[in-house]
Amino acid sequence: MKSTPSHEHKDQHIRLNKFLADAGIASRRKADELIASGAVKVNGCVVTELGAKVHPGDLITVEGKPVSPYKHLTYLVLNKPKDYITTTHDERGRKTVLDLVPLKTRIYPVGRLDRNTTGVLLLTNDGELAARLTHPRYGVEREYLVGLDKPLDPRHAAEIARGIKLDNDTTGPAEVIISPKDARQVCIILREGKNREVRRLFEHFDYAVRKLHRNRYGTISVRGLARGEYRHLSRQEVLSLRKLVGLA
Repeated sequence: MKSTPSHEHKDQHIRLNKFLADAGIASRRKADELIASGAVKVNGCVVTELGAKVHPGDLITVEGKPVSPYKHLTYLVLNKPKDYITTTHDERGRKTVLDLVPLKTRIYPVGRLDRNTTGVLLLTNDGELAARLTHPRYGVEREYLVGLDKPLDPRHAAEIARGIKLDNDTTGPAEVIISPKDARQVCIILREGKNREVRRLFEHFDYAVRKLHRNRYGTISVRGLARGEYRHLSRQEVLSLRKLVGLA
């Protein structure tokens, strides 16, 4: 039997940020931040080079904790209540969404919701899927139910639907549906997910957002979940999300 030369294994080397994302530590962008901060070691040595490559057999640690290249992928949907911060940790000691999900598996939120926004929040340790779901290029739909302080003028709804200029940036096209029973109740579907985009859109026209609930993220809703409750996604739901961003 012929032995296999070591150089034949060179193709197994992968970028360190991809290794960390595949291991469920963080998205590639967040992994780059960890690497640059000096929190990552490879075989006992700190590595800060963003393009560094590693072999699956290398010992990788993040903040001293070993990282396995093998993981159990976890996908959850949480019906986020008010007064919870969409981060994994808050320096000011405020409640975070992970306080509602007492799992030993390390997961993190997909995107953000304001403290007073409720509804669909996805959590996972699938870094590649999380990165794609939040990237504007894939145009994943986010559907929000909005309660305003006064009836929405159809002319303003039409402008929001076309896209408006906000802080030297132009918002993308949206779907805006005014409730026929109460024009203060609006459904809006966005495909970019800019920071505080819904509130800023309506504040631009001098409306105050009294209530904001994310009803759907891609194909996932919180139907059947009370505020603060979560559930694991089904295999079919995970597959539907992966299809949305070209991973299946």
